[in-house]
Amino acid sequence: MDRRLFLNHGTRVALTAALLPAVACQSTTDKKMTEAAAEAAGPPAASGAAAGENEPFALHEATVADLQERMAKGTETARSLSEKYLARIKALNEAGPMLRAVIETNPDALTIADGLDRERKAGKLRGPLHGIPVLIKDNIDSGDQMMTTAGAAALIGHKAKQDAFIVQKLRAAGAVLLGKTNLSEWANFRSSHSVSGWSSRGRQSRNPYALDRSTSGSSSGSGAAASANLCAVAIGTETDGSVVSPASCNGLVGLKPTVGLLSRGGIIPISSTQDTAGPMARTVRDAALLLAALAGPDPADPARLPIPANTPTDYTSFLKTDALKGQRLGVEKAHLNGPPAVAALLKEAVAALKAQGATVVEVELNKLINPLGEAEFDVLLYEFKEGVNKYLASAGASVRTLADVIAYNKAHAAEAMPFFQQETLIQAEATNGLNNAKYKAAVLKTVTESRKIIDTMLRTNQLTAIVGATTGPAWCIDWVNGDYSTGTDFSTPAAVSGYPHLTVPMGQVLGLPVGLSFVASAYQEGLLLGMGYAYEQATHKREAPKFLPTVQA
Repeated sequence: MDRRLFLNHGTRVALTAALLPAVACQSTTDKKMTEAAAEAAGPPAASGAAAGENEPFALHEATVADLQERMAKGTETARSLSEKYLARIKALNEAGPMLRAVIETNPDALTIADGLDRERKAGKLRGPLHGIPVLIKDNIDSGDQMMTTAGAAALIGHKAKQDAFIVQKLRAAGAVLLGKTNLSEWANFRSSHSVSGWSSRGRQSRNPYALDRSTSGSSSGSGAAASANLCAVAIGTETDGSVVSPASCNGLVGLKPTVGLLSRGGIIPISSTQDTAGPMARTVRDAALLLAALAGPDPADPARLPIPANTPTDYTSFLKTDALKGQRLGVEKAHLNGPPAVAALLKEAVAALKAQGATVVEVELNKLINPLGEAEFDVLLYEFKEGVNKYLASAGASVRTLADVIAYNKAHAAEAMPFFQQETLIQAEATNGLNNAKYKAAVLKTVTESRKIIDTMLRTNQLTAIVGATTGPAWCIDWVNGDYSTGTDFSTPAAVSGYPHLTVPMGQVLGLPVGLSFVASAYQEGLLLGMGYAYEQATHKREAPKFLPTVQA
């Protein structure tokens, strides 16, 4: 669950600071962290290099196609690519800017790469991801030597018995599983005062654009790692905003697919209604390639939105520079009148959409969806207990139930809860099953009402999609007060409905990235990717991070 859902339904008081991106983070803990980061970063890096590196990174901003071309020519191999990314992780993750984006590297990565190189030499290519190094979020099972912990100290030592369904597909596609990424602990479903990107196992992830700023979450490490070129592409998971928000705050393309397009089997859950994995990449094309590799029906996943028979197998076929021509889009009116710096970026993006042949009209989606926030939270509380208990019962971990997790955290409070508590876990434990009338009413309200609202808005306005600012610029990492809003949010409509949501870099506010969101009806990923690609190619708003200690006003 993304931190903004707590802000929406009032479980804590949020500070909305439209001008905050203009200043450095000032809390005591943040100031100390900024000073430490500046000392670790050292002098400015060479162009294309990160702080702590003397030379430009050989794979800087390389796309999947770039890497495939190098392997085809023989100038790189799957092993050499993996070695380069592993070396960069070593240089930047726990040294230099100390991104703490990667929670664990895969001791089998080079062995996997060697096997794929042998296949290539023998003329066997599995597809566009053959030999491509990928990082996955640490709530996704991998049946290997790596742990799966959701970032929680309570699960340290737990190794999954088998791969998650999407990891099986990732391996079958020929990807090199390079390691696992840090995340907001329990996918940010632990406390109303949580700090995005912090986990008791992985500690604090940092934003590569300004090291004292949040990566957002809960796919915090996936966002920071893909943006900082620690991998070719990464996989995150989302319940409400946890792919698109860190993608936006880390200058990435992020796709939250229709719930059910990607299997949830073998992923530590929050919500059977809303959970999904999703690709995070530096380009729309790479996101499309990763989506195609991961998508596919899993008979064991009872998704509420059954996959249609004509689901695409190649999403790159939608990637055309004229994909916006003739499209009619709605733009979230509240975002046009929101924090001035973000509103200015959105207005510029709307102008670019129009220049590419789209018609854009104002709509008010958030005003209709936001009242569903309390019911959404109820759904997640009930489904989290049910899902986590089911996962832990067969996982073979030292904790077997949510109650065990709560007890562990209480017994190891200094390690597990140094900055914020576990009141959300306690609320979830107090629920009494999915046959409860309150739960059933909440599901009916969130799912049915949200789909009705979105589908009606699309139909009555003759829209193909709705656009808005994904989220505001990254906020300060604050271990005292927790996360807060920077004034803009667009994750909840697609989250509660289970509909797809794409974010593409839209520009920066004082060096902090902000994304442009595209939301459509179920299984319209190809449509969204096509429009996002056309916008991306017309604007080229992605800028690589510079690992600055703080925002430069």
